[in-house]
Order: sequence, then C-alpha cells, then structure tokens
Amino acid sequence: MATGAACGQLGTDLDQVVALEVFLPDSGRAEVGDTIHPGARALNGRGDSVAGAQIYWSSLDTGIVAVVDSTTGVTFAKTVGTGRLQARFGGLRSNPQNVVVLVRLDSASVAAGAGLRDTVVVSEPDSLSDSLSVKAWTGTSGAGGRTVVYTPTTYPPGATVVTLLPKASVSTDAGGIAVVRLRLTTGPVPDSVVVTAAVRRPNGTDVTGSPVTFVVEFRP
Repeated sequence: MATGAACGQLGTDLDQVVALEVFLPDSGRAEVGDTIHPGARALNGRGDSVAGAQIYWSSLDTGIVAVVDSTTGVTFAKTVGTGRLQARFGGLRSNPQNVVVLVRLDSASVAAGAGLRDTVVVSEPDSLSDSLSVKAWTGTSGAGGRTVVYTPTTYPPGATVVTLLPKASVSTDAGGIAVVRLRLTTGPVPDSVVVTAAVRRPNGTDVTGSPVTFVVEFRP
C-alpha cells in the first residue's frame, strides 16, 4: 500500500486539521479497467484522526485516471500511463499521488519451447534444472514488467532445501517471459519438486492460466 501526506500550518488550536494521510491500494498500481479505492484521513495537531472530516478527491490526469466519486475517491483506470490523484480538505491538499496504470493481462502459460517436466541427475556437478519459463499475455503479445512468483514444494516433505535462481519472484522481460531454475541445495534427495508460478494482477487475483505448474524429478 502506498501512502502520502500533506501538511498545513500548525496553529494554536491543536484540534484543527493540519495534515492529510493518503493511502493507495496495491502500491498504487492498477490495470486498465480496474476500479481503485484510495483512502485518506485528516489529522489534527496531535496526530489524531479527525472524525467526520469530509475529504474530497480529484484527478490531475483525467485522461489516465478518472475520479468517479469525489467524496469516496473511487477512481477508474482508463488507459496505460501514470495518473495523479489528489485529496483535499478545505484549502489543504495532499501531494499528488501516482497511480501506475498497466496494460490488462489476459492469461499466463508455459513459454514456447519450455517444458512442464524436467529430470535432474544429482550425481552431476551442478544439480540445476532446465529453465522454468512462464509467459504473461495481453492479447497476442507478451507483457513485460509483470511479477511472477514461483513457489517450490518438495515430495516427500522433509528437510530438503531447494533454491530458485535468480530468486523466487522475478519480472517478465520485454517479451513477457519470466525464467527461473531450480537447484537442490541441501538435505535428502526428494522424489520430486512441484513448482507453481503465479502471475497475478496488482489486486492479487490470478490471471487465466495461473498458476503454471512445473514438476522437477530427481535421479541418482
């Protein structure tokens, strides 16, 4: 969640509103067509929330984000770009808050040429799997800069430790592809490791086809 604040002149009345604290959901990221629900509260000179203070919202970039309801801040993400929202109480205004609007994802799938199953021979010098590759799609094109979260589960469960390289959460490249590889680090050799790769929207919901499931088997 992204936050921001605006400060006014602190007078002798500590009960007056002197600042606005602003909250943007999903780290200020949304997809085209999403409805955004920002939040804000008015603070007095003691730093306490002021009950009943009506805060109003406006868009500084109406071509990108449009405020549907100025009293609640409900905003519609219209097109790709960075749009700014601003909260107001009387003459006190928050700093502009950036909302990054991304192209809308349609689906996720295993990348072309990649397999869903692999076998690792542990007697080899480096017990590293083939690439576990996922593609994020928008229409017929790949979507770059989207986060893919990989989660490994070993079978049978136990003290086995595996590592995802370069890390468990990676971004898709310009072609919409994210790649990790699995390495057996320490512990007993498992029969297999199931790796799920989740491609989610900024609001946390999975796109169609997500998660993609890979199975890595281990042999002596």
